[in-house]
This record gives sequence, structure tokens and C-alpha cells, in this order.
Amino acid sequence: MRRFAALTAALCLAALPARACAVALLFAIDVSGSVDPGEYRLQLEGLSAALRDPHIADALETGQVALKVVQWSSLGEQQVSIPWTRMRSRADIDRFATQATRLPRAFVRSDTAVGELLRFAVTQFDTVPDCRRRVIDVSGDGPTNVGRPSAPASAAAAGAGIEINAIAIEMAGRSMAVTEYYRRFVITRPRGFVMTARGHEDYPDTLRAKIFRELVQPLG
Repeated sequence: MRRFAALTAALCLAALPARACAVALLFAIDVSGSVDPGEYRLQLEGLSAALRDPHIADALETGQVALKVVQWSSLGEQQVSIPWTRMRSRADIDRFATQATRLPRAFVRSDTAVGELLRFAVTQFDTVPDCRRRVIDVSGDGPTNVGRPSAPASAAAAGAGIEINAIAIEMAGRSMAVTEYYRRFVITRPRGFVMTARGHEDYPDTLRAKIFRELVQPLG
């Protein structure tokens, strides 16, 4: 009887539906020529630290969030560095965060093709159809200087039900504020938003606040 009861309980648990994926969140990390090696490390370490924040980790696990990392730069330079990974436990989160800190840089001394990145990123969600929200999380320290414009790609993402949010990394001496560029040509409306990091040193804290806003205090 005990073995029968144990087997029945196991079968009942197996029959329970898995928790739904609340969000598929794609991190698109700028590795264009304006990003030096130290700034590249700050981006990776900032991502790792943000994911390990207790409040964010709780939201990731509760929402069974799917995460992916893409590095991007110029024409034809978009690379999946970490494929879609479900955050089903703290161990999953810790493994993903550790993997992020160890990523080799994909591209160096390249231009900035935001529009090409967005077109690439939109195609990355086919394998996570069960996730209720799909979000592209772009970070960058400059506007497009090569390739197709960003606005049509952003509109295509919005039409496909994909949100685009951004961190604009503002550096001294820019002729056009990066924040304004992302606000006008990159994010999707009405839910998309931009947060500004004052240099790469401010990036980790800004990223933590951004992910918290996306997962813990979603817009709408």
C-alpha cells in the first residue's frame, strides 16, 4: 500500500502543469569599438550582480523567466553568447550569472549597428513561445553609425508583440544624447522605456534598477 500511495503521489505531481514562463528577456550587450576592455567587463559583472540581487532572483524564479545574452556591434556582428535558459531555481540563476561573467568578447574595433541588432533580436523568440511577454533589453553607448535605421526595426518588433527597453550609456562629448536616440528610435511604445547610465561605471546599478522595473514592477 505504501508503495502504491507513493507511486500515486508521484504521478499526481507529474501531472501538475509546469509554471508558465512570465517573460523571455534577451540581454543585448554593446561590444562596439567605443567599448574598451574594462567597460566590457563592467557590463558583464553588472549583469551577473543584477541577476543575483535577492529581489530580482525571486522574480526570475517565480516567473520561470527565460534569459538569453547576445553580443552585438556592426553589420553581421550579432552573436548568441548564452542561449535561452529557464530560471527555475536559484541554482539556475547562479549558473547563468557565473557564465555571463566568463563570456569572451565576441567583436572588437567595430561600428555600431543598432538597427541590425534589433532585426536579429526579433528572430530569437521562436523557441520560447510559452513566455507571456517577450522583451529585448538593449544596452549601448552610441547611436547607429552603419547599416539600416533603427526605427523600422523597432516598429516591426512592436508589431510582433515584442517590447524593447534600453540602457543608454552616456559618455562625454557625444553630438547627440544617446538617451534621446534610444527614446526616439529604439524603444517600443507604449511600454518601452529608457534608463540612463552616466558612464560605464554607473551601468551595474542602472541595469539592476532596469531589470527590477521590468520584472518586479512591470509597466501597465
